[in-house]
Amino acid sequence: MTTVKQLLAEKGTTVWTVGADRTVLDAIRILAEKDIGALVVVEGDRPVGIFSERDYVRKVFIKGKTSPTTLVREVMSAPIVSVGLNHTVEQCMAVMSSRRIRHLPVIENGRLQGMLSITDLVNNIIREQHQLIEQLESYIHG
Repeated sequence: MTTVKQLLAEKGTTVWTVGADRTVLDAIRILAEKDIGALVVVEGDRPVGIFSERDYVRKVFIKGKTSPTTLVREVMSAPIVSVGLNHTVEQCMAVMSSRRIRHLPVIENGRLQGMLSITDLVNNIIREQHQLIEQLESYIHG
């Protein structure tokens, strides 16, 4: 099974972040501009939480808070749930399923290394299954 390190080597390690003291409006603008569903919330260079579209809907919009005055730290999901570079895709799927999350930061030695989405993991599993099917067909017909 593919490791997180291998997956990030293919996908890339770009992670979009937002400061904990920025406003929710700032965070939403980044989400829209980058066409992504979640940001890692940082204090300095230390990851401290996640801010997602789900956080916005459940903790800001539904509760009648205002995006220009609410700080990200007030509504982020924390503590951060993360994996390391040596975790496997299967282990990541288990974490995401059990925690009911869609985005998983990769943190190694306290430093942010990348971000995985449920889509990244599903695409990897589909690709691996396709390769296995091709190998089996080759074996059967070979």
